[in-house]
Amino acid sequence: MTRKPEIPGRDREGRGSGVTGRPGDLGALAFHPWLLLAYPPVRELAEGLVRPAAPAALCLALFVALYALSVTLSFRGRRRAATGTLVALVLVTFLLLTAVAEGWFYLAPLMTIACGVVMRDGPVYPVLTALTVALAVAMWWNGSSWENISLSVWGTAAGGLVVSIVLKLFSVIAELHRTREELAHAAVAEERLRFSRDLHDLLGHTLSVMVVKAQVVRRLAPHDAEAAARQAADVEAIGREALTEVRGAITGYRGRGLAAELASARTALADAGISTAVTVPGARPAPELDALLGWAVREGVTNVVRHSGARTCEIRLEGTVLEIRDDGRGPGASTLGNGLRGLAERTAALGGTLETREDGGFLLRVTIP
Repeated sequence: MTRKPEIPGRDREGRGSGVTGRPGDLGALAFHPWLLLAYPPVRELAEGLVRPAAPAALCLALFVALYALSVTLSFRGRRRAATGTLVALVLVTFLLLTAVAEGWFYLAPLMTIACGVVMRDGPVYPVLTALTVALAVAMWWNGSSWENISLSVWGTAAGGLVVSIVLKLFSVIAELHRTREELAHAAVAEERLRFSRDLHDLLGHTLSVMVVKAQVVRRLAPHDAEAAARQAADVEAIGREALTEVRGAITGYRGRGLAAELASARTALADAGISTAVTVPGARPAPELDALLGWAVREGVTNVVRHSGARTCEIRLEGTVLEIRDDGRGPGASTLGNGLRGLAERTAALGGTLETREDGGFLLRVTIP
């Protein structure tokens, strides 16, 4: 399996990796070259410019070890151990700068770099401010010039700030990658839901009409073969039309529109022996509204044919309010099947409402603002 690229020093949940050779260790290694800032003190020790040399060398070795350890522990996700190591590093740094080797102030940026790494998700700015102020006071106490103090303070503060900002940027990028993947999964799930809903709406209505016509064929076959043949031809035509609609749904086709659905509804209701009255303005609605009203007619008439046992059905459109009313029993006002739920979702997407009510029959009302 191909492994997706990850942000250095972070795992899939955004934590530091704790396995050697994984991104956590790679992220820590990226900060180890900064230890080259410790080269001048090493050179001074080698040239015998620091006295006493043994305590200075011991403190310098401890400083280097604590820096590397704090950065590594932080990228491995061991926050508590990394914070404790950072505190020890700060103490050793100020011990070096105030008591052992007063001129090694260029080690201070390493201290704040480690601080930026360890505390990148914590109160890094107040801590960096406190360390920078303490460094300035320590340098002033040791008689450093204001020029040296300003340069050291700027380098110390900038080191920690830049590292903290860069690591937070990597964290944001990793979060964006995860969010993009989640949105992609959500889009796929939504498309699957849309597709299944469309197939239900398309095939549910069509199969209901085919069943009704098949029943008509069965009743007519013993007495009127010619009429039965015509109904059988209608079943064939409806099946072909359903195949076309399914192919259209696969390519994103959403519906046939109000006029086509009304024509299909009249045929389906007439074949089911249900008297139909249609009151619809001649003007064609806007495309999105036309598609929605067509779906509403399709779903409403399907329910009338399937569930109502009605004798009459009225379809009325006034403005953007569509009503389908029958004198049957309906599927139950409190029970929404998959088709009505899908219709309700489509209606809500356009800011409208869907209402069902039993009132001397069954009423389906779709209202669009």
